[in-house]
Amino acid sequence: MALRNAVMAALLEGEASGYDLAKGFDATVANFWMSTPQQLYRELERMEAEGLVTARVVEQERRPNKRLFSLTEAGREAVYAYTAEPLGKPAVIRDELLVKVQCLDAGDIEAVRKSITERMEWATAKLARYEKLRQRLLDGRSEEVYFAEAERIGPYLTLVRGMSFERENLQWGDMALRRLDQRAAVPRANG
Repeated sequence: MALRNAVMAALLEGEASGYDLAKGFDATVANFWMSTPQQLYRELERMEAEGLVTARVVEQERRPNKRLFSLTEAGREAVYAYTAEPLGKPAVIRDELLVKVQCLDAGDIEAVRKSITERMEWATAKLARYEKLRQRLLDGRSEEVYFAEAERIGPYLTLVRGMSFERENLQWGDMALRRLDQRAAVPRANG
Protein backbone atom coordinates (compact mmCIF):
# COMPACT_ATOMS: atom_id res chain seq x y z
CA MET A 1 0.00 0.00 0.00
CA ALA A 2 1.27 3.45 -0.84
CA LEU A 3 1.17 6.39 1.55
CA ARG A 4 -1.09 8.16 -0.92
CA ASN A 5 -3.87 5.65 -0.25
CA ALA A 6 -3.70 6.36 3.48
CA VAL A 7 -3.70 10.13 2.76
CA MET A 8 -6.74 9.77 0.51
CA ALA A 9 -8.45 7.71 3.22
CA ALA A 10 -7.78 10.49 5.73
CA LEU A 11 -9.06 13.16 3.32
CA LEU A 12 -12.37 11.34 3.00
CA GLU A 13 -13.11 12.98 6.37
CA GLY A 14 -12.93 16.35 4.63
CA GLU A 15 -10.56 19.20 3.92
CA ALA A 16 -7.41 19.30 6.06
CA SER A 17 -4.04 20.98 6.26
CA GLY A 18 -0.85 18.95 6.13
CA TYR A 19 -0.40 19.65 9.83
CA ASP A 20 -3.93 18.45 10.60
CA LEU A 21 -3.35 15.31 8.53
CA ALA A 22 -0.08 14.56 10.34
CA LYS A 23 -1.77 15.07 13.70
CA GLY A 24 -4.84 13.15 12.61
CA PHE A 25 -2.76 10.24 11.36
CA ASP A 26 -1.81 9.56 14.96
CA ALA A 27 -5.45 9.36 15.99
CA THR A 28 -6.94 7.63 12.96
CA VAL A 29 -4.89 5.76 10.40
CA ALA A 30 -1.87 5.31 12.67
CA ASN A 31 -3.32 2.06 13.89
CA PHE A 32 -2.59 0.65 10.43
CA TRP A 33 -0.21 3.08 8.68
CA MET A 34 2.70 5.10 10.01
CA SER A 35 4.21 8.16 8.35
CA THR A 36 6.46 11.04 9.28
CA PRO A 37 5.20 14.59 8.68
CA GLN A 38 7.94 15.08 6.05
CA GLN A 39 6.77 12.01 4.11
CA LEU A 40 3.20 13.25 4.33
CA TYR A 41 4.03 16.74 3.00
CA ARG A 42 6.07 15.28 0.11
CA GLU A 43 3.21 12.95 -0.78
CA LEU A 44 0.67 15.80 -0.70
CA GLU A 45 2.85 17.76 -3.14
CA ARG A 46 3.05 14.77 -5.51
CA MET A 47 -0.68 14.14 -5.22
CA GLU A 48 -1.42 17.78 -5.98
CA ALA A 49 0.86 17.65 -9.05
CA GLU A 50 -1.01 14.53 -10.21
CA GLY A 51 -4.41 16.16 -9.72
CA LEU A 52 -5.55 13.82 -6.92
CA VAL A 53 -5.87 16.63 -4.38
CA THR A 54 -6.34 20.34 -4.59
CA ALA A 55 -5.17 22.92 -2.10
CA ARG A 56 -6.48 26.31 -1.15
CA VAL A 57 -4.54 28.88 0.84
CA VAL A 58 -6.04 30.23 4.04
CA GLU A 59 -4.47 33.47 5.21
CA GLN A 60 -3.86 33.69 8.95
CA GLU A 61 -2.90 36.56 11.19
CA ARG A 62 0.32 36.15 13.21
CA ARG A 63 0.87 32.72 11.67
CA PRO A 64 2.04 31.51 8.31
CA ASN A 65 -0.68 30.94 5.76
CA LYS A 66 -1.85 27.35 5.62
CA ARG A 67 -2.91 25.15 2.75
CA LEU A 68 -6.05 23.07 3.09
CA PHE A 69 -6.14 19.94 0.95
CA SER A 70 -9.17 18.10 -0.34
CA LEU A 71 -9.72 15.23 -2.73
CA THR A 72 -10.51 16.07 -6.33
CA GLU A 73 -12.86 14.00 -8.43
CA ALA A 74 -9.76 12.21 -9.78
CA GLY A 75 -8.75 11.55 -6.17
CA ARG A 76 -12.13 10.03 -5.38
CA GLU A 77 -11.87 7.89 -8.50
CA ALA A 78 -8.41 6.77 -7.33
CA VAL A 79 -9.91 5.80 -3.96
CA TYR A 80 -12.55 3.75 -5.74
CA ALA A 81 -9.95 2.09 -7.98
CA TYR A 82 -7.71 1.35 -5.02
CA THR A 83 -10.49 -0.37 -3.07
CA ALA A 84 -11.27 -2.52 -6.14
CA GLU A 85 -7.66 -3.80 -6.43
CA PRO A 86 -6.93 -7.26 -5.10
CA LEU A 87 -5.02 -7.36 -1.84
CA GLY A 88 -1.31 -7.93 -1.88
CA LYS A 89 0.45 -10.25 0.50
CA PRO A 90 -0.42 -9.82 4.18
CA ALA A 91 1.79 -7.41 6.08
CA VAL A 92 4.88 -8.85 7.69
CA ILE A 93 5.78 -8.18 11.27
CA ARG A 94 9.01 -6.26 11.74
CA ASP A 95 9.17 -5.80 15.48
CA GLU A 96 12.44 -5.22 17.33
CA LEU A 97 10.84 -6.34 20.60
CA LEU A 98 10.16 -9.77 19.13
CA VAL A 99 13.80 -10.07 18.00
CA LYS A 100 14.89 -9.25 21.56
CA VAL A 101 12.47 -11.83 22.96
CA GLN A 102 13.86 -14.39 20.51
CA CYS A 103 17.34 -13.68 21.96
CA LEU A 104 16.39 -13.43 25.63
CA ASP A 105 17.79 -16.85 26.62
CA ALA A 106 21.27 -15.61 25.73
CA GLY A 107 20.65 -11.98 26.62
CA ASP A 108 19.68 -9.60 29.40
CA ILE A 109 16.35 -11.00 30.54
CA GLU A 110 15.62 -8.02 32.81
CA ALA A 111 16.14 -5.58 29.93
CA VAL A 112 13.79 -7.65 27.76
CA ARG A 113 11.27 -7.76 30.61
CA LYS A 114 11.48 -3.95 30.80
CA SER A 115 10.93 -3.69 27.03
CA ILE A 116 7.84 -5.91 27.25
CA THR A 117 6.51 -3.77 30.11
CA GLU A 118 7.12 -0.58 28.10
CA ARG A 119 5.28 -2.07 25.12
CA MET A 120 2.35 -2.87 27.41
CA GLU A 121 2.33 0.70 28.75
CA TRP A 122 2.33 2.02 25.20
CA ALA A 123 -0.53 -0.31 24.24
CA THR A 124 -2.51 0.80 27.31
CA ALA A 125 -2.04 4.47 26.37
CA LYS A 126 -3.05 3.82 22.76
CA LEU A 127 -6.14 1.92 23.90
CA ALA A 128 -7.15 4.89 26.06
CA ARG A 129 -6.77 7.26 23.07
CA TYR A 130 -8.64 4.87 20.83
CA GLU A 131 -11.46 4.52 23.35
CA LYS A 132 -11.85 8.31 23.49
CA LEU A 133 -12.05 8.38 19.70
CA ARG A 134 -14.55 5.51 19.73
CA GLN A 135 -16.76 7.37 22.20
CA ARG A 136 -16.50 10.53 20.06
CA LEU A 137 -17.53 8.57 16.95
CA LEU A 138 -20.42 6.85 18.71
CA ASP A 139 -21.55 10.15 20.27
CA GLY A 140 -23.80 8.36 22.78
CA ARG A 141 -25.18 5.89 20.23
CA SER A 142 -24.92 2.12 20.35
CA GLU A 143 -22.80 0.48 17.67
CA GLU A 144 -25.94 -0.77 15.95
CA VAL A 145 -27.38 2.75 15.74
CA TYR A 146 -24.00 4.13 14.65
CA PHE A 147 -23.74 1.62 11.79
CA ALA A 148 -27.30 2.42 10.71
CA GLU A 149 -26.89 6.21 10.85
CA ALA A 150 -23.24 7.09 10.22
CA GLU A 151 -22.28 8.52 6.87
CA ARG A 152 -18.96 6.61 6.98
CA ILE A 153 -18.29 3.39 8.90
CA GLY A 154 -14.75 2.64 7.68
CA PRO A 155 -13.05 4.79 10.35
CA TYR A 156 -14.92 2.95 13.09
CA LEU A 157 -14.10 -0.47 11.69
CA THR A 158 -10.37 0.33 11.44
CA LEU A 159 -10.44 1.82 14.93
CA VAL A 160 -11.93 -1.38 16.35
CA ARG A 161 -9.18 -3.37 14.59
CA GLY A 162 -6.52 -1.11 16.13
CA MET A 163 -8.09 -1.60 19.55
CA SER A 164 -8.08 -5.36 19.05
CA PHE A 165 -4.40 -5.25 18.08
CA GLU A 166 -3.46 -3.32 21.23
CA ARG A 167 -5.53 -5.64 23.44
CA GLU A 168 -3.66 -8.58 21.91
CA ASN A 169 -0.35 -6.82 22.65
CA LEU A 170 -1.43 -6.56 26.30
CA GLN A 171 -2.56 -10.19 26.43
CA TRP A 172 0.71 -11.41 24.91
CA GLY A 173 2.79 -9.15 27.18
CA ASP A 174 0.99 -10.44 30.26
CA MET A 175 1.58 -14.05 29.19
CA ALA A 176 5.25 -13.39 28.37
CA LEU A 177 5.90 -11.73 31.75
CA ARG A 178 4.18 -14.61 33.58
CA ARG A 179 6.34 -17.13 31.71
CA LEU A 180 9.49 -15.17 32.50
CA ASP A 181 8.51 -15.18 36.18
CA GLN A 182 7.82 -18.92 36.02
CA ARG A 183 11.17 -19.55 34.37
CA ALA A 184 13.02 -17.46 36.97
CA ALA A 185 11.42 -19.47 39.79
CA VAL A 186 12.72 -22.82 38.48
CA PRO A 187 16.40 -23.62 39.16
CA ARG A 188 18.17 -24.29 35.85
CA ALA A 189 20.98 -26.80 35.40
CA ASN A 190 24.14 -25.35 33.93
CA GLY A 191 24.88 -26.94 30.55
